[in-house]
Amino acid sequence: MRFDDDADLDTSEVQDVRGSRIPGGRATVGGGIAGVIALILGLLFGVGPDQLGLTSDGSDPTTSSSSAAQVRQSCLKGRDANRRDDCRTVAVVNSVQDFWRQEFQRRGGTYGDARTVLFSERVGTACGAATSAVGPFCCPGDRRVYLDLGFFDDLRTKFGSSGGPFAQAYVVAHEYGHHVQNQTGTLSRSQDGRQGADSNAVRVELQADCYAGVWAHHATTTPDESTGRPLVTELTRADIRDGLDAAAAVGDDRIQERYQGRVTPESWTHGSAAQRQQWFSTGLRTGDMAQCDTFT
Repeated sequence: MRFDDDADLDTSEVQDVRGSRIPGGRATVGGGIAGVIALILGLLFGVGPDQLGLTSDGSDPTTSSSSAAQVRQSCLKGRDANRRDDCRTVAVVNSVQDFWRQEFQRRGGTYGDARTVLFSERVGTACGAATSAVGPFCCPGDRRVYLDLGFFDDLRTKFGSSGGPFAQAYVVAHEYGHHVQNQTGTLSRSQDGRQGADSNAVRVELQADCYAGVWAHHATTTPDESTGRPLVTELTRADIRDGLDAAAAVGDDRIQERYQGRVTPESWTHGSAAQRQQWFSTGLRTGDMAQCDTFT
């Protein structure tokens, strides 16, 4: 995956609070490895720490101490995204939001932007305080995506993904899929409390995978709003394989087998490895969000 070396990156779409401290309160995440695994199983690629009963301290990243602001200083051009993980995240967020703005407009709607917040260790959100253990998530309460870049190492070392730049892009695009769902009204369908292979929770996650694929289909043809040229200049077959591998690595069956030694479909919240690959592939192949109806 490569970006236009000369393209300007819009760092206003990514807020960097790595190294900042949350004033007051704490995130309650359970004790020991069991607590961490429970969080991974319950929220990986999810939609907010409130669903796990994490303690909310009312904090917002904008009211924390001064931001590390590394992205604002270092992520200026596409060439920076080709060599740094944090800058790559900025570029992917720019590309994803460029696409959805244009797609919503094409369909007669208006897309509402969402920032990605880069944090380390823990962060305060409108959905509650969270630690890095919960993985990437989208909080509909403040319309932000939260990401600790250390998760990309975990994706490879703890979940067996092949890794790679496009695996990272898939994660970001999936979370923005949840943001799209929040605007179209389908995200709330996961809030009925049900689990299982046929639950709405699974269908919401699979649709976000499909939306990630839709963006990937258009990534190299969506014009950057500042230059008129695509920000993403190259997606190879190897990149797509990395994305599919990442989708499979976070399938409920793979995670359950790895951490509990057995597969229990009645407790699924995100879908199997095969389902996640299937729906990402559907979006990638068709490039049409209308084909991402996982509810029928």
